[in-house]
Amino acid sequence: MEYTRIMAHEIERKFLLANQDWRALVTGSFLLKQGYLSTTPESTVRVRVSSDRAMLTVKSKNTGIRRSEFEYEIPMQDAEEMLLLCQKNLIEKTRYTITIGKHIWEIDEFSGANSGLLVAEIELGAEEEPFEKPEWVGEEVSADARYYNSNLVAHPFVQW
Repeated sequence: MEYTRIMAHEIERKFLLANQDWRALVTGSFLLKQGYLSTTPESTVRVRVSSDRAMLTVKSKNTGIRRSEFEYEIPMQDAEEMLLLCQKNLIEKTRYTITIGKHIWEIDEFSGANSGLLVAEIELGAEEEPFEKPEWVGEEVSADARYYNSNLVAHPFVQW
């Protein structure tokens, strides 16, 4: 079996949602389960499982909205076993996709210990890249560490 390796810089902006109007625009959705093998101020190591793929991802700490990201496809069985080694709580969410202009917005609707949290994300090619911000996109939380998935493991939304 051949595995995919992706190395890139991730430039991502995160927003809360202002209303539910985005739901009518959804073009796709899938369930995600992820856990963290390591979370330090310098980096995180994440295992993620979706219905058809499993990934191991290493991310550096953020510098503004940019960070290094190394992502590797791994066998599903290995990922399921790695999730048992992860810090508690696992992140469980439904990811919805919406295309606006040339960008894909991803809306994460969290469940489990982070039930009730909704976050919209957009990945950009450059930090200053312009993008259309729909009216359903609210306050930007890109710099608010509480909304990092790695922090939601230790400090779930339901405890805020």
